[in-house]
Amino acid sequence: MEARRRICLTVAYDGTAYCGWQVQKNGNTIESELNRALSELTGEKIQVIGASRTDAGVHGLCNLAVFDTCFRIPAEKLPYALNQRLPEDIRVRESKEVAPDFHPRRCRSRKTYEYHILNAPFSNPVKRLYSYFTYAPLDVEKMRQAAAYLVGEHDFASFCSAGSQAETTVRTIYDLTVEKSGDEIVIRVTGSGFLYNMVRIIAGTLMEAGRGRMASEKMEEVLAAGNRTAAGPTAPACGLILTEICYERQENSDFFTNPA
Repeated sequence: MEARRRICLTVAYDGTAYCGWQVQKNGNTIESELNRALSELTGEKIQVIGASRTDAGVHGLCNLAVFDTCFRIPAEKLPYALNQRLPEDIRVRESKEVAPDFHPRRCRSRKTYEYHILNAPFSNPVKRLYSYFTYAPLDVEKMRQAAAYLVGEHDFASFCSAGSQAETTVRTIYDLTVEKSGDEIVIRVTGSGFLYNMVRIIAGTLMEAGRGRMASEKMEEVLAAGNRTAAGPTAPACGLILTEICYERQENSDFFTNPA
C-alpha cells in the first residue's frame, strides 16, 4: 500500500464569483473547486483543509490548503496539473510536502489582510471588483488615529458578526496601518486570527472615523461595549484581500511565510 503524504497548496483566487472558501450546499466555493480538481487528478476522494475561510466575494493571494494523498506526482509539479483543471479565477501558486500533522488552522500564525478603498469623485470600472468605492472624502489621519486603539490584545466582540462559532472573541492585532496613494486608501491589518467579518467591520468603522461620523477616541468605547451595534457598518467584501499567512516555527519564536 502506498504511503500517504500531506501536501500544502498556496492558492490565489478572485472571489467575485464564489460563495466564499468553505464548501456550501447552495453555491460554488473555492474549496469545492479544489476538491473537484484534486479528486479528478488523483482518482481519490480529496477534501482540503483551508487556512482561512474567507467570505463570499473576498479575494486571496496566499490561502493555504492541505490534503492527504497516495498520488505519487512530485509535490512541486502539482500546480501544473491542477491549474489545467481549475477555473481561470483560481490558481495554485505553489505546492510542497509538509509534516503529516501540519494543520493550517491549529498552528500559531499571523494573517494579513488588506482592505482597498477607491476614494474619488467617480468610480473606476477597472477597480470595481477589487476595491470599495466611496465619493465621500475620507480623512486618512483620523482613520489612523482610530486604528491605533485597536492594536494589541482586545476583546473584539464589537467587531464580530452574528453567527460566529468562535470560542472566544479575544484576538491580537500586531499591526494596523492606513495608507493613501493617489485616490486609493489601503487598510492593512496583521493579527493572530480574525472573527467572522472582523476585518470588514474594522474597515467600515475606520471609514466612519474618516468621514467624521465617529470620533477617533470613541474606538475605546466601541471595544469596551462588546456589542456589534457599537461599531460601524460591515464594509463590502470586494475590497478585502488575504495577502499573507505566516506560521511560527516549532523550534523558536520566529515566523515563516510557508510551512516547511
